[in-house]
Amino acid sequence: EDSLPALPFVLGSLILAALLHADMNSRPLFDALWMAGLFVSVVAVLPQLWLITRSHGRCQALTSHYIAAMAVSRLLSGTFMWHARHDITCDFWVEGYNHAVWAILGAHALHLVFLADFAYYYVKALLQDGLNCTLQLTGDALV
Repeated sequence: EDSLPALPFVLGSLILAALLHADMNSRPLFDALWMAGLFVSVVAVLPQLWLITRSHGRCQALTSHYIAAMAVSRLLSGTFMWHARHDITCDFWVEGYNHAVWAILGAHALHLVFLADFAYYYVKALLQDGLNCTLQLTGDALV
């Protein structure tokens, strides 16, 4: 059963997005909604990881492949955003400090931090047992 409340994470994402959004098309609503989607995608992985933790670290192959695909997606997206960081504009709070760039890159980095431990055990299980492996996280890997 899912016992991780999602509402505080979603509300926090919406508030942060309203404060930290970029100014890419002079439409603050759509810029904030894009940023909220980015922040929600970061916290969307938490219930999945929480369920894996509550099941004593066991994860079926399809679920582990999905989480690994999210990690690769975030890595590629973060790489793109790193290269595009000079094109991202915002209404500066502090002159010369682009808070939107650091919020975007920080969200990507935080997502990768959430998935790093999982990714290590995923690659290890994949190399040992192949694509149809059942992932077993050890006790020290669990949050």
